[in-house]
Amino acid sequence: QHYPVESKIHDLDPRVKIMVTLIFIVSLFLINKFQAYLLVFAFLGLVIKLSHVPLKMVIRGLKPILIIIGVTFFINLFMTPGEVLYQLGLLDITREGIRQAGFMALRLVLLIMGTSMLTLTTSPILLTDGIESLLNPYKRIGLPAHELAMMMTIALRFIPTLMEETEKIMKAQKARGADFESGNIVRRAKSLVPLLVPLFVSAFRRADELAMAMEARCYRGGEHRTRMRALLMVRSDYLALFITFVYVGA
Repeated sequence: QHYPVESKIHDLDPRVKIMVTLIFIVSLFLINKFQAYLLVFAFLGLVIKLSHVPLKMVIRGLKPILIIIGVTFFINLFMTPGEVLYQLGLLDITREGIRQAGFMALRLVLLIMGTSMLTLTTSPILLTDGIESLLNPYKRIGLPAHELAMMMTIALRFIPTLMEETEKIMKAQKARGADFESGNIVRRAKSLVPLLVPLFVSAFRRADELAMAMEARCYRGGEHRTRMRALLMVRSDYLALFITFVYVGA
């Protein structure tokens, strides 16, 4: 979700921010020592400070995937073979398992925080223009660059909207006596079924309204489309790329 403030990170070319994000993601999976993550935290901390985005807003993005992080941690902890340190019944905790579990949990946390900085500091319009510009060379092989960029951006834009809608529906159903928290996992899953129906109806209604609004504004795709802001890389963009390559090299 875009956080509109004035900052050096917000002013960067969206293409640069997309490339830096991709390089950052790759760098996370090249690391094989915990000490190197200190450099990753320093790099990410510098980006967050320069972006003027509150740290709690960045950390908030981790909340929806805490379960995934936990499951990934325990799977790697118990399923990685190696030198056994502890035994919990039929499950073994190995030295290699602890190391691998720590690596995967850290990677997921940094991955989410790093990618959330892209959407927090880039408006949906600029994100669409940046993705389309990077995909333009592939038009020669028939890739619909503009349509793909538009779909990806709309999908990102509607994630927070659908989450807010889900929260509203849950509160409304709780007020009518619905229970989403008691019982085992199977019972909780069944209790979510009445929640999915109004959520899907709301999502399709929003999609239909968006399509009608775009047609009413004579939207016809990427052909002969003009832009209010032309993408142009300046000195600060090249400096950001240089700092990123220095970080990867380090």
